[in-house]
Amino acid sequence: MEEKETIDENQEEIGTVEIPPLTGVFGQPWSMQKLLGLMAVFGPAAIVASVSIGAGETIVVVRTGAWARYDLLWLVLISCIVKGVFLTYLLGRYTAVSGEYLGHRLVRLPGPRGWLLLMIMLVELIGGPMAWVPIAKPCADLFHFLLNGVPQSIPEPIWENIFTSAFIGLALLLSLKMSYNRLEKQQVIICLILVTGTIIGTLMVRPDLWQAFIGSVNVGHLPAFPEWTPEDARQNPLLTMATTFAYVGGGAMGYIVYANWIGLHRWGLTGHQDIDAIRTYAFKNEAIDYLPDAPEQVSRLRQLVAPLRWDAGMGAVVLFIVTAAFMISGAAVLYPLESRFEGWSLLTEQAHVWSNIHPSLVWVYYVCIIAALWGTLQAVPEVLTRVSHEFLEALWPSREWPYSKIQRFICTYFFVSTFIIIWTDLKFDILTQIAGTLGNFAVSFIMVLALRLNSKLPRSYRTHRVMWVGGIISALIQIAFAGVSIWSLGAKLFGGGQ
Repeated sequence: MEEKETIDENQEEIGTVEIPPLTGVFGQPWSMQKLLGLMAVFGPAAIVASVSIGAGETIVVVRTGAWARYDLLWLVLISCIVKGVFLTYLLGRYTAVSGEYLGHRLVRLPGPRGWLLLMIMLVELIGGPMAWVPIAKPCADLFHFLLNGVPQSIPEPIWENIFTSAFIGLALLLSLKMSYNRLEKQQVIICLILVTGTIIGTLMVRPDLWQAFIGSVNVGHLPAFPEWTPEDARQNPLLTMATTFAYVGGGAMGYIVYANWIGLHRWGLTGHQDIDAIRTYAFKNEAIDYLPDAPEQVSRLRQLVAPLRWDAGMGAVVLFIVTAAFMISGAAVLYPLESRFEGWSLLTEQAHVWSNIHPSLVWVYYVCIIAALWGTLQAVPEVLTRVSHEFLEALWPSREWPYSKIQRFICTYFFVSTFIIIWTDLKFDILTQIAGTLGNFAVSFIMVLALRLNSKLPRSYRTHRVMWVGGIISALIQIAFAGVSIWSLGAKLFGGGQ
């Protein structure tokens, strides 16, 4: 208690902080060495991208391409810009400039203390398992297909559920031993594999690149799904498109945790030698009055935020390349075959298709699929645990919140909840649609909050006008898709479809 009182007393005298000088590659003049050094900062955004590149890119996006051909590539592009660029950058930038944890700021929003933090955790804990099962179950079906020597006395659906539970259990178990640094290195490698593999695979199927370009820029075009498309997609086309938008880029937790990872890398003000004192002061005070007004200090802090721009930018590029490649592959290969994509054998069906085109494509496909799905499953526990830890400390700062205990609880909860979903045999479409609706809803809130946080910064430290206007447009787009998801899902569940 005496230590806490000493810290509090010191915070009254924090005054104006001195912005630390530029160090490392960012203080060097432009050269090839500096360019390579800038590319080497890619890390936190690699995890965000790899978390997103799961069911969204390997299944949901491929299905959309198989039904709409190239006509919805604009949906992929907009989602990557809205979430991969503006949302990632604005949230990360707030922490890099202020040094403050997002949870410490959001806990003070008007209304009951911490209502938003509790809502975000609740939405993610409900929607997370629903998003996980569509990732793991098709992968388990693929394992069942590859391991064709399993006893035939047990029905195939039982084997699929066994493989799915085991796959999820293994991912959760190994995540308990995974440090952040190891996870980041792993996800960077996975991103490199995905970018290389998807580019090679896409070029080998010889897509119509002109039509792909038209589909990317023809924003707002709503194609009619062909007659052989599954009935659910034809009856609920807006819900299908909104769900695709939701899965491209992932959910809210991945963007909130990005700001936390900025602190681990000590980018911006988080690299200040007195960052703990700064955070303690910021947690107690509404105004961010500790940043200096001197132009040279303002300029220095803006330069210290440069790693964030490079990291978020490269993450958005990876997300778009991989996602667009999967949709283009679906358009070029699966659309002409009138693939319906029903049930859980989605990945296995794709494997059959690739083998008919060229045998070498099968292994490119396997490597990309396994890397994408494993990267997602391995990273999600880190994302949820770190955000939950930050939020709980903000809600009840006087209590102890051991990180390892929260991590074990998250992993146990996910295993139990996914186990129940797996063995109750809920349908793929309804799982992805509910998870997508919850994701669109949560990201809309976070997008608006990102703009609000930027306005809390002193005027000289706010983002440039272009990013501000882009953020506003992005928020409006995200809110529109959330509205479409909620309305369309409600119409399907309670009104007999659209």
